[in-house]
Amino acid sequence: MRKIGIDLGGTNIAAGIVDENGAILHKDSIPTGASRPKEEIIDDIAALCRALASEAGLSLSDIDSVGIAVPGGVDEKRGEILFTPNIPFSGLNICEILSEKLDDIHVSVTNDANAATLAEVLAGAAKGADNAVMITLGTGVGGGIVVDKKIYSGSNGLAAEIGHFVLQMGGEQCGCGRRGCFEAYASATALVRMTKEELNTCFMSGEATVMAEMRADSARTAFDAFRAGDKAAARVIERYTDALANGIASLINIFQPDVFIIGGGVSGERQFLIDLLQPKVDAEDFARGAKKRTRLCTATCGNDAGIIGAALNGGERR
Repeated sequence: MRKIGIDLGGTNIAAGIVDENGAILHKDSIPTGASRPKEEIIDDIAALCRALASEAGLSLSDIDSVGIAVPGGVDEKRGEILFTPNIPFSGLNICEILSEKLDDIHVSVTNDANAATLAEVLAGAAKGADNAVMITLGTGVGGGIVVDKKIYSGSNGLAAEIGHFVLQMGGEQCGCGRRGCFEAYASATALVRMTKEELNTCFMSGEATVMAEMRADSARTAFDAFRAGDKAAARVIERYTDALANGIASLINIFQPDVFIIGGGVSGERQFLIDLLQPKVDAEDFARGAKKRTRLCTATCGNDAGIIGAALNGGERR
């Protein structure tokens, strides 16, 4: 089995040929050029698919299907992109158009966070699990839900907006317009905000902190300073992991997945982050006394997750 997965981003279009085990056999990328007409971008996607096959010594007829992961909402059944920021594809039936350009090969589309979750279930940190929930901690908080090894996208394709359930009523302003969203407390952006707030407090009180000598605009600052024994950083990490664990425990209590995966930039802390979170999640997990518990881990597919998930979400050649 050979499938092509495409991770369509605002800056680059990454694509790869993926086998049945989720291994990428060959990959390449091109600039998106998102300001161009949509027809030009689609033509480039089709050309990239053909080039990948050729470079791998295959013909297009050797490819079973093509899957696309996009940022934004999609209607998987209709093959339509409902909306996608920064790329002129909203309202476009990408599957129908691209299939025609690729000799009627089967084309599927899904949200990029959903694709990343599926990649972790089928080929990454949650391999072998039937049910999983994933969050990605970056500029915002994204995520995905997999039930019985299939993406759960809801009745309208917009499910799993995990960053936008309310953690604290009337709390921090969120970019979505609501207040107190999980994203406003658990994203890398939130961690940077907390770091700057703590640095300001230290400045006002005269407390010395090694964080002041680091880049306050990085999510790594507080973690690095905490490891160095900095007390101010310890307060930031305590505050951040309290909020993150609270949200994770709430999601576990709703879904009780086999595995809960943490991805995104903050997940680069790996086991150090898990060790900080685990006792806090355990204290709030409704099933903490059960024989079977949700396993907490960090993602392993990295930047290839969109390619792998998009490919494996696809069907077969018609």
